[in-house]
Amino acid sequence: MPTINEPKLISGNSNMPLAKGIARRMSMHRGVNTQLVDTRVERFNDGEIFVEVFDNVRDEDMFIIQSTSNPANDNLMELLIMSDALRRSSARRITAVIPYFGYARQDRRTKARTPISAKLVANMIVEAGIERVLTMDLHAAQIQGFFDIPVDNLYASPIFALDIKKQFAKQMADVMIVSPDVGGVARARELAKRINAPLAIVDKRREKPGEVAEMTVIGNVEGKRCIIVDDICDTAGTLCKAAEVIKDSGAKEVHAYISHGVLSGPAVERITKSVMKSLVITDSIEANAAVQAAPNIRILPTAPLFAQAILNIWNGTSVSSLFDTDMLEPIYEGIF
Repeated sequence: MPTINEPKLISGNSNMPLAKGIARRMSMHRGVNTQLVDTRVERFNDGEIFVEVFDNVRDEDMFIIQSTSNPANDNLMELLIMSDALRRSSARRITAVIPYFGYARQDRRTKARTPISAKLVANMIVEAGIERVLTMDLHAAQIQGFFDIPVDNLYASPIFALDIKKQFAKQMADVMIVSPDVGGVARARELAKRINAPLAIVDKRREKPGEVAEMTVIGNVEGKRCIIVDDICDTAGTLCKAAEVIKDSGAKEVHAYISHGVLSGPAVERITKSVMKSLVITDSIEANAAVQAAPNIRILPTAPLFAQAILNIWNGTSVSSLFDTDMLEPIYEGIF
C-alpha cells in the first residue's frame, strides 16, 4: 500500500493538452476524478515568470508535467519555479514529468570550449527540489547519470510497435526498420525485434553540424516498406534526405516514426513535400497548427503511458514493466 497521499498533478504551459490527457487517463485507471492543481503561471512585463499554487499541497505527492520544448528556456524556468513553489509549500515529494527533455543533445563536449548543458540542466533540476524525474526517450541514455536523483526513462518503441502492427497488419512481411545513423542502431534494433522485422542502416557523413555531405544505405531495402526510427526530428532536413536515399535504393514506401517532433523552421513544409508517405510522432511536444494540418503527419498519444507510469511511481510498483507489450496493450486498448 502507498505510504504517501493521493498523487496530485500540476502543469506548466508547455503542453497543457498532454497534462489534461494524463489527468483523464488517471481518472479512468483509478475510478477517481483526477484534476490538475489550480495554478497561475504568468509573466511580468519584463518576462519574469511568476507561479502561484491555489490548492493546498502540504504533504502531497506532486507531479509537475512540463516538457522543456520551444521556448526551452521559458519552459525550463517554469518547471524550476513551480518546483520551488511546491517545495516552499511543504509538498512531501516532487516528481518532474518531462515528456521531452530539452538540452539533451548537449550531452558531451564535441569540441574545445563548449558546455555540457544537459548536466547543467540536471543540476538545476535537483537544486530546485525535484526528487525524481520521469521522461521519455532521452537523446542519450547516459544523461540519467547526470542526475543524483532517480530517473525513469520511458520508451516510445512499444507504442510504435503497437501502431505498426495495426497500420501494416497485412504487409508485415514487407516491413523493414531503418536507423537513420549508426548512433541510433540500438533504438532501431529494439523496435525491429519487437515486430520481428529486418534492420537496415543509413550511414551519413557530416561536413559540419546540420549539414549532411553523403548518405549510404547499408542493407537491401528493395521492395520493402521502410520505417525510419529516431528520437528527435528538428528541421527534418536529414530525415527527408534519408527518405530520398532509401526510396532511390528501391524501397516501395518510406515512413518515419519519431519520438519527439520538434519540427522547427521549414520542417513541416519539407515533410509535406518529401517522399515519405507518413511521419508519426508522439504528443510529447504540443503540436502547432501547421503540424496538425499536415496531411502526412500523425500524432500518437502518450497520456496512457505517462498516467500509468505516474501511478506506478506513486504506489511503488515497477515502471520498467511498461516496456513489455503485454503490459502496454491493455493500457492502449481502444486506441490500437
